[in-house]
Amino acid sequence: MERIQTAIAKGRAARQGLPAVTPAAQLPATVKADESVVAWSALAEMPIDRLHLEASRIVAHEPGAAASPYDMMRTNLMRAMRDHGWTRVGITSPGSSCGKTTTCINLAFSLARQSELRVMVLELDMRRPAMMRTLGIGGGRGLAAVLDGTVVPEAGLVKVWPNLAFGLNREPVANASELLASSRAGTAIDAIEEKFKPDIILFDMPPMLVIDDTMAFLDQTDCALLVAASEQSTVAEIDKAGKELAAHTSVLGVVLNKCRYMDQGEGYGYGGY
Repeated sequence: MERIQTAIAKGRAARQGLPAVTPAAQLPATVKADESVVAWSALAEMPIDRLHLEASRIVAHEPGAAASPYDMMRTNLMRAMRDHGWTRVGITSPGSSCGKTTTCINLAFSLARQSELRVMVLELDMRRPAMMRTLGIGGGRGLAAVLDGTVVPEAGLVKVWPNLAFGLNREPVANASELLASSRAGTAIDAIEEKFKPDIILFDMPPMLVIDDTMAFLDQTDCALLVAASEQSTVAEIDKAGKELAAHTSVLGVVLNKCRYMDQGEGYGYGGY
């Protein structure tokens, strides 16, 4: 918990141009943990329809053959996160329609099937929000309102499982790039992490090579995954997006999505660890 607090302090200091200072413990760790449990438990809950999920290609909400590629991804991801003490993962793609949002949601459900993990997903692809439709839920004032400081964090978050919460957007956000680059957004993310203490935060981010929104926010992440589409993303696009990612954060690997021609037993192409 102290490591998380230190990371938050360093990120805030970097954005404000101040020297990083390790926060002094104000309360015993057990009290802090209890406060985060209370805050998490108080989040609004929304039921989800399993049939709707599966119709939206969300399959990792229960174990099985369909979930196994995401479970493998989960294992590799958590190993890297624990080795480095990371909590924040950006998920992006070279271009549009690569399946990054579907991948992000499936990975979140796979992670949340480990009941000891507290998982949060924040929708930062705010020009084309799709998570509410994919999940078949509503709820909240919208994550954008949290990031610009209009509402408190819990007003823009909703739980779908006891240990899985989403920050979603109902409508497109016109000034997404400016909002993601603002100090208000960074402060809001810090406040969310400090209050709810998620073990892992997944950020569904816009495509790398289409708009500059992702570049505006990458300094807030610990690492990133790049989702490419087979027969759609070119090698040049993957290479360019990967290099731009690597210039701003640690790149964990590339997920090769939409593979139609694979031998039985093969999962997603996944490398980089």
